This record gives sequence, structure tokens and C-alpha cells, in this order.
Amino acid sequence: MRYDTVVFDNDGVLVGRTRFDVLREATRDAFEECGVDDPDPDDVERMTIGATPGSVGTVCQTYDLDPGSFWRTRDDVVSRAQQQEARAGRKTPYDDLDTLDDLDVKMGIVSSNQQATVDFLVDHFEGFEEFGAAYGREPTIHSLQLRKPNPHYLEQALGDLDADSALFVGDNESDVKAAQNAGVDSAFIRRPHRRDWELNVWPTWEIETLDDLFDVCGV
Repeated sequence: MRYDTVVFDNDGVLVGRTRFDVLREATRDAFEECGVDDPDPDDVERMTIGATPGSVGTVCQTYDLDPGSFWRTRDDVVSRAQQQEARAGRKTPYDDLDTLDDLDVKMGIVSSNQQATVDFLVDHFEGFEEFGAAYGREPTIHSLQLRKPNPHYLEQALGDLDADSALFVGDNESDVKAAQNAGVDSAFIRRPHRRDWELNVWPTWEIETLDDLFDVCGV
């Protein structure tokens, strides 16, 4: 067997991604919960995707908000919106998830999404029983520095799983880089939203579906 442990990114790999308009509207709602009724659309966009500790601080200064409190609210509201998408059947696992039942390796999840979102999806959907570790971000500004390609959460999962030879499966270049930073191999999965994506990194493997992992892992 080539690998004894496989860790997966979640959104875009195991479950479908949340639509951007849902995330953006939830972020706007977070501003409103913090007392900002008419935030600049550009600020909403900056807090929806790709926020950094610096950008959170800058935006919060504009509206005289406490950065830590705002970000906790933002993460909570965005997580609740994603949970609602799952309950409504608009965010669902990929059809090939059940193939992992027969993959005889230790498995885990490492996501840059909120820990609350990861926990909900793992509990809500069938097919996640085999995952021995599932990590997302804490609702803190500091957690933004720990997102992939930082290997922080990946290394935690590998430690929990007592991994000897590991593979990390993702659909973003940051996943490939996180694997490299953790010193493990990577597999880039070309889901429909990544079918024609031109990579600027070099994963160990490229796969089309989770079924391909049987060949990759040598099981």
C-alpha cells in the first residue's frame, strides 16, 4: 500500500461548494448584526472571501467595530447560512463519496471553512463515519493565518490519525501547497468546477473522482 492515511479538503472535494451569493449575503447580514446597516459592497466582498487579519482590521476601523467580535459574528452567520443550504438540499455530498467506504486507509478532513460548518456537515450527512479527524477554523482572526497553505490543521489531523505515509486530496492550489509544507503527497481532484483549471503548482497526482484513489493508494 502506497499510503496508510488520506486526508481530504471538504468543500469542492467531499461536498459541493457553497454558492458565492449565499456567502456574500450572509456576510452582509453579519454587518447588520453588528449594527452596520449599509456597508460598502466592496467591504462586504473583502470579508466574504480571502479576508486576512489586516483586511479585517482595516474594514472594522472604517465602521468602528471591534475586529474580534465582528469576525466571530461573521463566521457564525456564514456557518449558519451554509448549514441552511445543506438542510435545504442545495449543498450535498458528491455522488462518489460512498466509494470511500471500501478504501482501506485512515481518513480525515481538513478545511479552511469554519469548524462549526465542518462539524455540522459531518453529522448531517451519511458517509462521514470513517473520518477519524475533521478540522476547520476556529472563529478567530488568528485562524485566518492558519488556513491552507499553512499546514497547521493538516499537521494536527495527521498527528491525530498517527499517519505514517499520507496523501492530501484537494481542489485548490492552496491544498497542494499545504501538503508540500507538511511534507506529504497531494492529489488534485478535477471536479467539474476544476475541469479546465490551469495549475501553477505540481501535485503528486491528478484524479477525476474519488474512485481513482484506489489506484493511487495501491489498495
